[in-house]
Amino acid sequence: MCNNTKKAKPCLVSCSVLKKEINQLIRQGDLDVDLVFVSKLFHIDYAVLEKNLRQTIEQTLPRVPGKVILVYGDLCLGPNNEMKNLAAEYDIVKIDALNCVDCLLGGHGKIEEADPNHEFMFMDPGMIEFFRDAKEQMKKEGMEDDALKVMFSGIKGIVLLDTLGEVEKCKAELEKLDTGLQIIEVKKVGVDNVKQVLHQAIKISCQ
Repeated sequence: MCNNTKKAKPCLVSCSVLKKEINQLIRQGDLDVDLVFVSKLFHIDYAVLEKNLRQTIEQTLPRVPGKVILVYGDLCLGPNNEMKNLAAEYDIVKIDALNCVDCLLGGHGKIEEADPNHEFMFMDPGMIEFFRDAKEQMKKEGMEDDALKVMFSGIKGIVLLDTLGEVEKCKAELEKLDTGLQIIEVKKVGVDNVKQVLHQAIKISCQ
């Protein structure tokens, strides 16, 4: 944390897919920040996400006394440094992670080590909620019930990331999603990796 007044604590502008893990860190006393969450459903469309992110950043910057930290991955606006460029445009620090899963694994591209051939779907509570809500939205738009099965047809299986000790609950939710994929591994990752990624970004913002 910056060595300023308590009022100058940093503000995280974060995708809501990480909401549960970030709130858990706050409950544990491991994080003292202001929070602004942007709906994870905007991830469905790069243009919609960028529009809403810009609005959120522009509304947040003048009203918070502390530094703004962008809690989004490098790839969340596209593969060509779009998110990094957005952070640079507003002169704010972005976490060092490729996407939310990478953040949960510790950032710095660890997702590429865990799944170098992009064969698996990594799911944590936030991602499960994302696909649940996305499936409901797709049904409203007239898409078939098996839309997720089609979407995941090239994936070998699910790696369940246990961030909050809710494995059985997550398994039940995944079964309801009916993705056609089996859980091939459960990784107990907790929230320490997210804490490390966030604290690194906060430290950089204080320099």
